[in-house]
Amino acid sequence: MATYLGTHGSRIQTYTSDPSNPNTGEVWYNATGNTLRVEAQTVAGSFATTNSLNTAHGGAGCTNQGTTTSSLCWGGANSGGSPDFLAQTESWNGTNWTEVADLNKGRNGVSGAGVSNTSALAYAGSSPGTPSPNGATELWNGSSWTAVNSMNTDKSGMNTGTGTATSALAAGGYDEPANASTNQTELWNGTNWTEVNNLNLARRQMMSQGINNTSSIVAGGFMTPPSGSTVNVETWNGTNWTEVNNLNQAKYANGGLGIATAALSIGGLTPSITSNVEEWNGTNWTETTNYPANSKNACGGGTTSSGLAYDGENNPDSAVTTSHTWTGAGSPVIRTIDTD
Repeated sequence: MATYLGTHGSRIQTYTSDPSNPNTGEVWYNATGNTLRVEAQTVAGSFATTNSLNTAHGGAGCTNQGTTTSSLCWGGANSGGSPDFLAQTESWNGTNWTEVADLNKGRNGVSGAGVSNTSALAYAGSSPGTPSPNGATELWNGSSWTAVNSMNTDKSGMNTGTGTATSALAAGGYDEPANASTNQTELWNGTNWTEVNNLNLARRQMMSQGINNTSSIVAGGFMTPPSGSTVNVETWNGTNWTEVNNLNQAKYANGGLGIATAALSIGGLTPSITSNVEEWNGTNWTETTNYPANSKNACGGGTTSSGLAYDGENNPDSAVTTSHTWTGAGSPVIRTIDTD
């Protein structure tokens, strides 16, 4: 019978806690838990429930390039209750959500960008009083929001955003009074918004992800009524939008995480609410492990290897506080293989 020593040329090490960076296939004994442990790889991606938000946010903004240890969530609406247009902001530190300073302008249907809980950009959305789209933009410095230059066109319902606090992209959405979906795109350079080349397909409430204002993907969305949801996907190269391979299911109000070449589309309306998740590898979409619950308008951050998805709404329009981590297929994971 083969032994670990014979196969790997070394004896099993004993630790009081799991090693911080083990190699795939490495086996060790955890003396504290009295368990034999191994560094394995996931066969399929999976979600795991983590600590919830303090306030239910539906149609919120978030740091779309945040991580599993540092993210920010703001605004939205809480199940038609009072207030309908939230200003609350919550910060994620990898373990818990903490309420921090409010937006200056409460709103839902708000979009956003950012890489952590210390740097973010909130823009557009619908505001109290008259729920009309606006182009208000605010910058987060880790402790407070500051109003900065507004977008050129008032809009709402872009869903997720793209980029960072100094390099962002805003595409699609809708305006009033026509309630028409738009294909307009604006680029943020850290100081001002500039109108650039339009999407090929006008849409709103679609998944959008990207690391900055030169690289982005939008997937799905809702076209101007009476048209409905779409499977259409476009990528942005800093100058133009290009149509690429479609989603497997037409949907809108889908959340997401990732970057332009590797992303997840999470939930949405098909038109019924769904838990369907699709993964983009830069060329094609593949249906993967479902989200733990039916969801629309969820926020997300991180990568297709290690991500965080949270808030949104379940059936029919109830905002939720739930938060989930994502571990992608082939990602390292520590498993117990025997117990004393």
